[in-house]
Amino acid sequence: MNNKLSRRNFLALSAAASAAVLAGCGGGGEAGHDVDHNDVSIEDVTLPLAETATITALTNFPVGTEPDPNKRTIFKRLEEETNVHIDWRTIQSDQWGDKIALEMSNINTLPDLIFNAGFGDTELLKYAKQGVIIPLEELIDKFMPNLQAVFAQAPEYRTMCTDENGHIWGFPWIEQLGYEKTAIQVIGNMPFINKWWLDFLGLPVPSTVEEFESTLQAFKDNAAKLKSEFGIDGDIIPMSCIMNDGSQDPYILINGFGEGYGDPDRGKHICVTDEGKVVCVANSEGFRKGTEWLHGLYEKGLIDAEAFTQEWATYVAKGKSGRYGVCFTWDVANIAQVSMDDLIAGKGWVPLPALKADTVNITPETGSFTSGFQRGRCVITGVAKNPALIASWIDKMYDPIQSAQNNWGTYGEDDEFDIFEMSTNAAGEPMLKHTWLGDASPVEVREAESVNGPLAILDSYYDVYVTCPDDAKYRLDWIKNVYTPDMNFKYCYPNAFMSTEDTTQVSNLMADIMKCINTFKSDAVMNGFDDAAWNKLQSDLEGYKLQEFIDIHQKYFDAYNA
Repeated sequence: MNNKLSRRNFLALSAAASAAVLAGCGGGGEAGHDVDHNDVSIEDVTLPLAETATITALTNFPVGTEPDPNKRTIFKRLEEETNVHIDWRTIQSDQWGDKIALEMSNINTLPDLIFNAGFGDTELLKYAKQGVIIPLEELIDKFMPNLQAVFAQAPEYRTMCTDENGHIWGFPWIEQLGYEKTAIQVIGNMPFINKWWLDFLGLPVPSTVEEFESTLQAFKDNAAKLKSEFGIDGDIIPMSCIMNDGSQDPYILINGFGEGYGDPDRGKHICVTDEGKVVCVANSEGFRKGTEWLHGLYEKGLIDAEAFTQEWATYVAKGKSGRYGVCFTWDVANIAQVSMDDLIAGKGWVPLPALKADTVNITPETGSFTSGFQRGRCVITGVAKNPALIASWIDKMYDPIQSAQNNWGTYGEDDEFDIFEMSTNAAGEPMLKHTWLGDASPVEVREAESVNGPLAILDSYYDVYVTCPDDAKYRLDWIKNVYTPDMNFKYCYPNAFMSTEDTTQVSNLMADIMKCINTFKSDAVMNGFDDAAWNKLQSDLEGYKLQEFIDIHQKYFDAYNA
């Protein structure tokens, strides 16, 4: 580090931040509001440094992978390029949730930054109020040109990172694959249908709820033929799912009933009308009619009897045995025995399009228009002595070529596989090209090479800085070609950053509301329901203050769009 930086040692920054932490952890005021970054010039922290500087950091690592970040190629290269050494402490990822809260409560061992924090809104605001983390907006504006460029190109991300007082508490993780109605996240619980079975039975891909029901019945009626033709060991299951389980939930099928809302947000059960009104789908006519229809399928033995109780491992095991006619998941290759080549060619399994009932519609999932996003991926703690230097180092993560490596993996490794090879784009400039991994698991290679943390990959980066991964490309094509044309609603509820009070209230209300709705879904599909049961659901939701829950979300929807 140069002498000018060493002499200052960022005393003004350090003293103010440390005092804020000590006060905050003792129940004092908000952190870092008095930290003045104007004392530090950009030249002081321009990388690479003239002399080596050390930053302390905490991160996590996937089970079974290299626990020392400094032994990963990505961080080796970063140290050479920046002359910044990171003194890491690490926690195995499956223990992170239990241990990170303890780490954040002990200022004596708190590092300068939490690299792969993954903090939610409640945690960010709590640590901000306690003084454990510092605000970042001034650091971003002065010392982080790469992140500034991301925000300039996609200003909605800065909006989503900023609280109602104008503060940014965490560096974001952004992964765009597609955008708005073509984003890869607009549908999580994608329905897939067994094309092998359809072709064998001479059936088309269904497009209405009546055709779909007839297809499931055909799978059931021809079970013996299907088992013989495809060598299936075990009973044929026309349709399997895991009720109320994220991407395995079947409620995307009810999108065509009533108003066409469906149930796009299985965490909150809300969506937005074209008039900009936030509504709960569980008191809509479409939800009622769709649930009645699903019960009819279950009553006829067309839905897996274990759909309400099975775990992921059981769901996958039955799918890999070739027993499913229809299933729900992010990528059917996770469930069924099918190759990427077959999926790309439209063989074996294909996505089931929106089914027509009263209408045809697909409602995008909440927050999906801005793709993968997490606002609390990395934080700077209140004890950090060199916040400006730390911000400058973190800004390297937002260089497009660096972000792609942090997210997926790197090139030039000593082992057998690389996620990338360094190539060039059409303009002859450096571009990371995804490699063919053969029989290697993309997830395992990615976990072995990537470092995650704060990063940004915008949709405009593909074929400029990095190629689109093959396993994402065919899913993007499915969305664009099969589902986007039927996304008729104007709005998607955004990834709003609520205040501490509203975040707490929403969390409290949501516990009862979600339990109420999810319990009704499972019981109604399995056992059916009458007018009295439906009316009880509505009165229970009213008693659990559903309207207040909706009003809070409406406030932030209006503010975001303003």
